[in-house]
Formats: sequence, structure tokens, C-alpha cells
Amino acid sequence: MNTPHRQPADTNGAKPLAGKVALVAGATRGGARAIAVELGRAGATVYVTGRSTRDNTSQTTPSAQTIEETAELVTTAGGQGIAAVVDHLQPEQVQALTERIDEEQGHLDVLVNAVWGGDHLLEHGKKMWECDLDKGQQILRHGVQTHFITSHYALPLMIRKPGALVVELTDGTEEFNRRYREPFYYDLAKYAPIRMAKALAQEAGEYGCTALSLTPGFKRTEAVLEKYGVSEDNWRDGCKTDPTFAMSETPAYIARAVTALATDPDVARFNGSSLSAGALAKEYGFTDTDGSSPDPARYFEEFMTTGTAPDPADYR
Repeated sequence: MNTPHRQPADTNGAKPLAGKVALVAGATRGGARAIAVELGRAGATVYVTGRSTRDNTSQTTPSAQTIEETAELVTTAGGQGIAAVVDHLQPEQVQALTERIDEEQGHLDVLVNAVWGGDHLLEHGKKMWECDLDKGQQILRHGVQTHFITSHYALPLMIRKPGALVVELTDGTEEFNRRYREPFYYDLAKYAPIRMAKALAQEAGEYGCTALSLTPGFKRTEAVLEKYGVSEDNWRDGCKTDPTFAMSETPAYIARAVTALATDPDVARFNGSSLSAGALAKEYGFTDTDGSSPDPARYFEEFMTTGTAPDPADYR
């Protein structure tokens, strides 16, 4: 990607995704919730899935956020949010969801595979053979198996007509992830979506469906803000304990990246690509909520190459 290919769709009043149907898998909180809302802002009907509801909190990653709240935020933003309780490890539940979408909408235009929920299982500082095997298997079930189960049932609905988009959300681009991403099971879980996108690009591409992988940078989710003991209003205070926190971005940044892709009539040029929100900001011209365009991939590449933290101002 070099010079900007096109500007992102103007969603101030315009609804470039009106009539389009999206499924954001794992949209209870964080980046996936922001993606669902931004797609709604562009006019899409968005099915948001998860296991945390007002009546039942997920036992894997307990949270105050719920899928009903996400759906309401989508509708408030200008789309139509539809909450669906789905455990994406259960094929019959995913199949029922896609059958419901088919019955209610007749088509599916955008799939965002964003299910993760493995942070609490990570064991940093341990060798592969020292890690708890059951935890490792759970990481792969949550971060990999959920993705291909969802694609298995969603793609037959998406390939009926050209123009559909599959976004495999991960952590790190293909180039960045050539390094080992400790611990072992995290490395596997975050590289797998990149390979899945490449495979789906080959298999679904002949039907006019685009598949790609996409990574945010250092995302300031609710959990990250809590970890650093800051709020969105004073997030820069977190730089006192971790200078690299200056390169962090809001969940809206990755959401704007997905929406720019979903509204791009020439998105097929990215089929099989491994993309980052920072690179797409240059391609489409969108920014984070503060007007900056963080490029953490380039920042951390410089940091890891030189061993010295660059000035974050040069990478925003």
C-alpha cells in the first residue's frame, strides 16, 4: 500500500452499508464491540454474538458488558443491532445462528471473526512443556477453533453472490509474527487466523468473496485501561510505568479500519492479505478519536531492531 487508494466512506448522515448484513462474532466488549458499532454507524444490520447477557455472565471471561448492550449501541449509532447468544465452540449453535440470519435477511455480507477470550489462560515466562496443557488446548479452542467453526457455517451464506468480506481478527501482521510471540500457545493462536485468511482467500475467492486478516495495535480496551490504573480521560498517565503505552489506540481505530474495508468496492485487492489498522489508516485516511494515526507496527519494529524506544510522536 502506498498513496491513499480512496477515502473512507462518509458516515455523517450517509449510510454506505445500508442493506448490508454483518456478523461480528464475540462482540461483547473491546475492539469487537467497537467494530459492531462502527458498522452500525455506516448503516449495517449487525448480528452481535457472545455469551455474556443481562441474565447470564460468561464463566470464561466474566464482564459487566453484555451482547444486548452492544446491540443497543449499534442501533443508537444508526444501524440495526441484533443480539444472539452463541457459544462459537458449539457447532449446532453457530449453525442455528446462520440459519436464523438466512431466514431473517437472506444474505450475509460481512463476517468478523473476533472471538478470543484466552488472556486469562496465558502463562508468560514458561516453556511450552511447562505450560498447563489443558490451558493451552483451551487457548487454541477459543482463538482458533471458534473461527473455523463460524466460517464453516457462515461462508455458504456469503458466497451466494460476489462482494462478501471475511475479516480474521488477530494480533500482529504476518511479517511481525515471524518472530516468536511467547508464550507458545499464544503464538499458535495468533498466527492461525493469518493462515486461515490466506486459505479462505483461495477457496472463497473464486466466488468473489474477500478474506483477510487484520490486527489492531496496542488497543486501549476496558481491560487494558484497568490494568494500567487509568481511564480514557487520563490514559497518558499509563506512560509513566510503560513508555510504549504512548503508542496505544482506542478500539475505535480498528473499528474504523474494518468499516473502511467493508465500504471499499475494491476491497478484493486485499484478498489473502495480512493488514494492520495503522497501515489502513494511511490507505483510507481515517484517524483515531484524537485525530492521530498511530502506526505501532512500525514503532515496535524500530524498537525491537534498535533496542531503544523511539519518540512516539514520530509514529502517530
